[in-house]
Amino acid sequence: MHVALYARVSTTRQAENDLSIPDQLRQLHEWAKANGHLVIQEYVEPGASATDDKRPVFQQMITDAMIKPPAFEAIIIHSLSRFFRDGIEFGVYERKLAKNKIKVVSITQPTSDDAGGEMMRRIINLFDEHQSKENSKHVSRAMKENARQGFFNGSKPPFGYQAVATDRAASRGRSKKKLEINEAESGIVRLVYEYYLHGLESRVMGCKEIAKHLTEKGLLMRGSPWNIHKIHKLLSDMLYIGDYYFNVVDSKTGQKRPQEEWVKTAIPAIIDAATFEWVRARREARAPSKTPPRRVSSPTLLTGLLKCGICDHAMTLVTGKSGKYRYYKCTSRHSQGNHACTSGNLPMEKFDELVLDKLADQVFAPERLQEMMAALRKHIQSSKNGQQARINELNRQIKQIEKKQENMWQAIENGMPCDDTFHRRAQQFKAAREALFIELAGVRRDTSVPAVEYLKASQVDVFGKVLRQKLLAKGSPLAKSYLNILVDEIVIVDKSATIKGSYAALADTMQKIKKGNLNNQVPSFMPNWCARSDSSARPLGS
Repeated sequence: MHVALYARVSTTRQAENDLSIPDQLRQLHEWAKANGHLVIQEYVEPGASATDDKRPVFQQMITDAMIKPPAFEAIIIHSLSRFFRDGIEFGVYERKLAKNKIKVVSITQPTSDDAGGEMMRRIINLFDEHQSKENSKHVSRAMKENARQGFFNGSKPPFGYQAVATDRAASRGRSKKKLEINEAESGIVRLVYEYYLHGLESRVMGCKEIAKHLTEKGLLMRGSPWNIHKIHKLLSDMLYIGDYYFNVVDSKTGQKRPQEEWVKTAIPAIIDAATFEWVRARREARAPSKTPPRRVSSPTLLTGLLKCGICDHAMTLVTGKSGKYRYYKCTSRHSQGNHACTSGNLPMEKFDELVLDKLADQVFAPERLQEMMAALRKHIQSSKNGQQARINELNRQIKQIEKKQENMWQAIENGMPCDDTFHRRAQQFKAAREALFIELAGVRRDTSVPAVEYLKASQVDVFGKVLRQKLLAKGSPLAKSYLNILVDEIVIVDKSATIKGSYAALADTMQKIKKGNLNNQVPSFMPNWCARSDSSARPLGS
């Protein structure tokens, strides 16, 4: 009888260590020879679970078996669990093969072809399935506890980290591992955050531009070019602030598990929490759903800025009486009906004028501007100590890398071969050093608009007057441009409006006015200037 042999192990680690598969094949060949069978084909499945049929070698074997006429008459396996650990799936494939007159034969669990043999195979399958589930439960419990103790369960560490063996013993003579910062890769991670927040040479950079720039510079992601998805994941993954979780995704379904099942593992942070929060806020602000094109292109003054404070939806322009009347209306109420939100309509012309008047008379009043500039100067001063500490740390890391580079060159002089490993390490050190220098330049640059420190009180008053004039100029298209720069959003609740903006955008706009240039303005993330209710929140009728 012509037969095919099928051997399988559950993990790639078992396959790499030649565990089980050589022994399975040896026994299968000996059994075939002893029983006078001719082996036509061997199918070896390294590192695949038998709880489902998502096995490429298994599927290829089934495809070959269904050819008419088949090349072999039986599939020989060591035990039934090598074929399937799921009773139902075993029965499905056994019947499918039987229709093409192909039998599944276990050399260690022989059964007859009658009804009694079929029942015995079902019983064995049930025990195999139960054992598989029990093993899975115990392994999962052990891995969760391992993660709780701060050890790394995976085989490939996330970008920016490396798995380092500890002195704690694991199974089979191995050591448990922990995640530690990879200096070369972490430098690239910090560089991505620096580019996203502050751009490059006064040029704003999004995920696409960052990916393109890093790839062109040769700062690759473990040998692969960057893309938008990789940059986005790097900017949004909380593991970079030390919040690393195990057991998040179900490997069988690919779906996220409930958050209460996640296990937090303590790892060192690459990015500080404040920087991560700034990036998160900027990503939200840049999201197409939050900043639609009409905010810039629409001639309507407040389009894209108004937000309903009751249902948290945007407000849009609607008309009545064939365009005779124009109102700002909550989009939820407009699309779903008046029952969806209790907010009212705002007459467009009257509300536009009211917003501009309040900004000019209260937010940009001389006394308020002086208060805001004083608060910004205080913020800049308080951040300098933290910046200096970061500068010192970056200088220490640069010296450490330069020392490693010097040691490598000395080793070459002493006769160490200059092989591929040496070139790879040299490239990693070079990339890490360059990333640290770029980050150092970014830290030294005061990201809180340093020019504000040199604005005199008299200059602030003059700039405030200019701003008020531009905002109140009737029919001027500049009013909308200034609003998009200075105002983040206007939240409407009943008859009150809260206008939110940023210190830095205001200060930088003053500087642009001083230089006579307001092109390519990109406000930075800074604390809002809407804290005082007497200046930025007023009843609409007042």
